[in-house]
Amino acid sequence: MSYSVVWFKRDLRLYDHAALVEAASRGPVLCLYVVEPALWLQPDAARQHFEFILESLRELYLSLKQHGGRLHVVTGDVLEVLTRIYDQAPFQCLCAHEETGNDWTYQRDLAVARWCQAHQVNYLEFRQFGVVRRLADRDHWKASWDAHVEQLCLPIPPHMQFVEMHWQDALPPSASRLQLMQPDPPRRQVGGRQAGLALLSSFLYERSAYYRGGISSPLSAPDACSRLSPYLTFGCLSLREIVHATVQRMEQLHDDPLASKDPSATRMKQGLNAFVSRLYWHCHFIQKLESEPEIETQNMHRGYDGMREHDWNEAHFQAFIHGRTGWPMVDACIAMLRETGWINFRMRAMLVSVASYPLWLHWRQVGNWLATQFLDYEPGIHWSQMQMQAGTTGINVPRVYNPIKQAHDHDPKGIFVRRWLPAMRKVPDLFLFEPWTMSSDVQLACGIELGRDIPIPLVDLDAATREAKAKLFAVRGQSEVKAAKSAVVRKHGSRSSRGTKRSKNDAKKSKPQEPQEPHSSNDINEASQLGFDF
Repeated sequence: MSYSVVWFKRDLRLYDHAALVEAASRGPVLCLYVVEPALWLQPDAARQHFEFILESLRELYLSLKQHGGRLHVVTGDVLEVLTRIYDQAPFQCLCAHEETGNDWTYQRDLAVARWCQAHQVNYLEFRQFGVVRRLADRDHWKASWDAHVEQLCLPIPPHMQFVEMHWQDALPPSASRLQLMQPDPPRRQVGGRQAGLALLSSFLYERSAYYRGGISSPLSAPDACSRLSPYLTFGCLSLREIVHATVQRMEQLHDDPLASKDPSATRMKQGLNAFVSRLYWHCHFIQKLESEPEIETQNMHRGYDGMREHDWNEAHFQAFIHGRTGWPMVDACIAMLRETGWINFRMRAMLVSVASYPLWLHWRQVGNWLATQFLDYEPGIHWSQMQMQAGTTGINVPRVYNPIKQAHDHDPKGIFVRRWLPAMRKVPDLFLFEPWTMSSDVQLACGIELGRDIPIPLVDLDAATREAKAKLFAVRGQSEVKAAKSAVVRKHGSRSSRGTKRSKNDAKKSKPQEPQEPHSSNDINEASQLGFDF
């Protein structure tokens, strides 16, 4: 009997699933998910990722069951699993989505390709995002992204034939059996397609009105942001269906005569347009890791090698990951992250900046820890941003965030800080963002003690930041470092066209235009972190 295997990885859905559609068009299908113990031993793996996947797998299992099929969830090395299946009943085709993961999954996928070649099995991989395999340059990348997202979403094949394997599937292993000992954040998002669809609907029809202007503050961001990132990361929703749904909603607002008079509808259109731009940048950054897998472990610009590697300070790192830096905004973000598995982009950038500059920690170790803390950890975005904020790309202007200024700008009344740091509730407003300046009399009156209830900063923020910037710009100013910058730009720089004239009619269309580098303004400040055209 001829049949195909659909290998589910980070594409836990049936709708708009190119691998499933192709396999079903060829005949009977076996649907497979492999829990790979070696994958979960990697330093960027976390229990919350595994639990989210389990929740998504349960829903996927039920969806396949409704279509008369079965999801086989097998634990083991994927090559051994494929061999076991093939020995029982040889298959002709292995269908999967492309994955831009960490180095372990990259090497695993290469091994699977070699296995398929040795067994004369067709190995067909399909684009999951707007990322291009074996990309020669970035000159036409934007057009390729447009072409991908403009294609129609693929419906679930209506009449699928399924293959059943003749072994008894064991239950997936527990997180502890996989040696995932981190706590599962008690308030993290729940896995599964239905939860993702509900979030998409609430964003398109309600919350997008607060997107612009609301995504920078950790107070407003939990509602203003789409919160769809984990559902994209693990493929519960496809990028294309999110883009299509967003554009459709924008067109509805554009065609509604009452919307032009409704300020909230105007804000919603602006928010949705900005959101589509973020989806573009999502793929733009993943493409960097796809094109250069080495940026997971080494500096994007090799001229920065040795800048931080030999200055590791374990005490600084431990204080950082336990939320004991002494800077309230930083420690509150760590507390929220530990509880929810999520913080907004600006606060992520601030955390990496604080770790990279005043604490002078290398991005690699910090990045591995943050990967375990972010439920929506997407390797391509994560490692590109770690290096961008740490200043080792060599082509972007270094951005150094002052955590005291960030607190004043985005939590002026101290609501966020006091929510996540109970000891700060006793601190008077005057000392809220610099509690170490309290005198012993004020501490006594408040019933708190610096160094016990509230940590004292590890370093002098201003002096340590100046020293770090001096080290960075000393490297940046070297002639050989400047000379090597152009190669990084050619490989990773965006190619957004500037200065293109648009007619008034074009400007009125609701379809989002090509993302441009934003100018400085508070409500689109996050997007300005993303660009490489300088």
